[in-house]
Amino acid sequence: MHKISLKDWVILLTIVPTTIISLIVAGYLSYSRYSELDQFVYQRATSIIAPLAISSAAPLLEKKRDNLRTLIGFSHRSQSDIIKSIAIFTKDNQVFVTSAYHGDTHIMRVKAGQSLPNRIVYDDYDDYLIYRAPIIDEFTAQTNESILNTDLNSDIIGYIAIQVDKSSIKFAQQKLLISAFFIVLAGIIISALFAYKLIKSVTRPISSMVLAIDRIREGKIESRISGQLLGELNFLKNGVNAMAQSLGDYQDEMQRSIDQATIDLRESLEQFEIQNVELDIAKRKAQDANKVKSEFLANMSHELRTPLNGVIGFTRQVLKTPLSDTQRDHLQTIERSAGNLLSIINDILDFSKLDAGKMVIENIPFSIRESVEETLTLLAPSAHKKNIELSLRVSPQLPDSLIGDAMRVKQVMVNLASNAIKFTDKGSVDINIEGSVIAQNLYKIKVTVQDTGIGIPNQQQHSIFEAFGQGDKSVTRIYGGTGLGLVISQRLVLELRGNIGFESIENKGSTFWFTFQCEVNPIPTLQMPTPECLKDKTILYYEPHAASRLATAEILASWKMKTVCITHADEIDELLANKERLSSFDFALIGHDVTPSALNEVKKLIFTIKDIIPSIHLAINSNSPSLHEALISSGAKTCISKPITVQRLSKTLVPKAKSEPSSLIQLSEQKVPIKVLAVDDNEANLKLISELLLEQVSEVVTATNGAQAVELCRHEKFALIFMDIQMPVLDGISALAIIRQQTLNEHSPIIAVTAHVFGEEKDKLLESGFDSFVTKPIDEAMLHHSIYEYCDSALLANRPAIISPSAEPITSSRVKIIDWTLALQRAGQKATLAKDMFIGLVNSLPESKANISEALISQDIEQLKVLIHKLNGACCYSGVPNLGKVTHELETELKRGIALDDLEPEFFEFFEQIDLVLEDASAFIKKLEAQ
Repeated sequence: MHKISLKDWVILLTIVPTTIISLIVAGYLSYSRYSELDQFVYQRATSIIAPLAISSAAPLLEKKRDNLRTLIGFSHRSQSDIIKSIAIFTKDNQVFVTSAYHGDTHIMRVKAGQSLPNRIVYDDYDDYLIYRAPIIDEFTAQTNESILNTDLNSDIIGYIAIQVDKSSIKFAQQKLLISAFFIVLAGIIISALFAYKLIKSVTRPISSMVLAIDRIREGKIESRISGQLLGELNFLKNGVNAMAQSLGDYQDEMQRSIDQATIDLRESLEQFEIQNVELDIAKRKAQDANKVKSEFLANMSHELRTPLNGVIGFTRQVLKTPLSDTQRDHLQTIERSAGNLLSIINDILDFSKLDAGKMVIENIPFSIRESVEETLTLLAPSAHKKNIELSLRVSPQLPDSLIGDAMRVKQVMVNLASNAIKFTDKGSVDINIEGSVIAQNLYKIKVTVQDTGIGIPNQQQHSIFEAFGQGDKSVTRIYGGTGLGLVISQRLVLELRGNIGFESIENKGSTFWFTFQCEVNPIPTLQMPTPECLKDKTILYYEPHAASRLATAEILASWKMKTVCITHADEIDELLANKERLSSFDFALIGHDVTPSALNEVKKLIFTIKDIIPSIHLAINSNSPSLHEALISSGAKTCISKPITVQRLSKTLVPKAKSEPSSLIQLSEQKVPIKVLAVDDNEANLKLISELLLEQVSEVVTATNGAQAVELCRHEKFALIFMDIQMPVLDGISALAIIRQQTLNEHSPIIAVTAHVFGEEKDKLLESGFDSFVTKPIDEAMLHHSIYEYCDSALLANRPAIISPSAEPITSSRVKIIDWTLALQRAGQKATLAKDMFIGLVNSLPESKANISEALISQDIEQLKVLIHKLNGACCYSGVPNLGKVTHELETELKRGIALDDLEPEFFEFFEQIDLVLEDASAFIKKLEAQ
């Protein structure tokens, strides 16, 4: 913003006020004189016309034209300086006599249609004025004032008009304006002279002082102000010069101090440089030690897991042989101890991966309810063993089908729930899951685990998330554990874009919670159909525990059942007194604990109501088959273990639900009438994707490389194209470019299919022109999602959601080495296809192991990437989760450019998992062939 200078202020405060005042005064005087001239003309014309009007009355009546001509001619000559013409008009607006024949009597005449003037009036034109006055037949004694105030009813016999010349008046007014202008101009000039004198005497010295101060500010301390100035300005000049002298002295002193400080600082910097070198050496040693620690943790975890897997496997094999009770008890103790040790080692391995930033978060479709129910099914026995009430509530408003990393969510939930069960001796552990929308198709889900355990003291709560520690060191000895569970959970939650926290009161319990973000899957892949046969059915529900009662009541309400909840045994007695009301129930669901006294109470209650309510079902906190059979023999129709889940409750109340999956599969066989192209160089992968696609679309065409795909696209148009990336002859990206430009499928959706995709590669694929991508292993849900998103919605309007059928799992002798359930799921529940793919993988493992070993020895990273990628694709479909996981991680690290030396622990685990699969494969294949 421009600042007004002192010179400008002087001009503004001298010339401007003078100019304004001069203009005001000159304008006022000019306006006054201007008005006076106009008034003078009016008064003079009135003084001329009024006597003439009076004098003309008699001659006009007597028609004495000579007398009137003499009268107005004399008046015209005597007032010739302003009078241009005088004319008398008769009553009928005709010229009677005029003083100047050269005058224009037309403009002096009253216009046609206008009445004659009854008083003196005038019309103003540019160069002249026309005054008109009535000539009235009155007594000659009337005065000029009488004429001015003539009664409208008087007898008007004519009127007199005079033409007044305005040229002299205008000249006088113009002369007046010119004089006023020169007066104002003279005032401005005089004011400007005074302003110039003031600027020369005041502002110029001040400006020179400002310049001198600027030079001093820039470091030119020797600058001084010279000359003799007026008054106070001279004092100011002396002050500025004295200030400059003082600054010069201060600068000299400061320079001397700086020189001394520089010498001291140089000596200090030399010492700091020596310390920095020492610190850098110490830092490198610490980094090397940390790397050695991470490698040691990873290597030791792998080295320990190998013999532990052998201990667990052979222990289970021995448990299958005839043993005495003591031997069986000892072997079961060994198995449990080895399992606990394996869990601890896995925690250490996860912690080391998180610490090294190697944890990979997946983003795949999953069912939140199914994941939670699987987790609690595993934890329920440990809660039942301590007679703890375990409840689960999932908000009915929470969508079931989400996209995220279900395995990591379950891992955090297992950590929190198992801790709650571990530190709770009596009472309950309640799990509550709710969600809220934070953006379009994005949910923030909160999981709360509340227990009635020992709680955490206030002074120990700050260290609860520290590694290798717990709230109380004595807790480690009493309850066991590594102290890594909460640390791993915290870091996993952060990776899942969430947060974790807790509230705890000592001896009253704790409430742990965590949040994570998930996308909503637009296609519900796994959903339990609402049992329509239960609609409007009445059910009596007895449950003393509030959290379990709320969760189950919400499930029953979602099925539109009429539920009567009872919380106390006294209410049952009241219902028993009213048997008519009791007989109106279709079902009875009784939730209870299994203490000896409670069992007698449950049996008594069953005996009391079994003849009134036809279908009685129990839910107890025990999974003992013998106890379930005992309660069923007492009169109950079914008995299930808590927590009550949707699937368990549906199968309990509707026994026919067990046969529903087959019918659902038949429904899902309705195919979309489109042609799809599948491209993959791996024969097994191509066979699987073709089988899965043929269940959902009417026609599938296959190609084993990019060149074949391009040739097919030149002759046929496809609704969808699934394209593998790494292929011989022509890779997927190059094939995409040709298809987009030179074939009939330039607008067809092309979806990348790869066994591994991480952040940068995802962006690269999308930038290359792929519409989307799917990762291996591909299942029905992922294919259905792609078909739904990129095909005509009208073709999918009547197609039901895919529901995976259940299958009897075949388990390996070692946990998760070979997972037949997973293999069936990847093969679309086709046992023959799953078996062929598994055998194909096993047969290829020795060769793959040898080739990868050779590539490692020769440090051929590119060859390693190709071999690992190929094996990763095969593992995705063959039910070997541990081998698939470590292969996936190796491919991730290789693509990120991690050195082979840094991947040594991962390769140890990789070869270990290959040996484990090969070790279990022969026995497992025999089991498959025996079925």
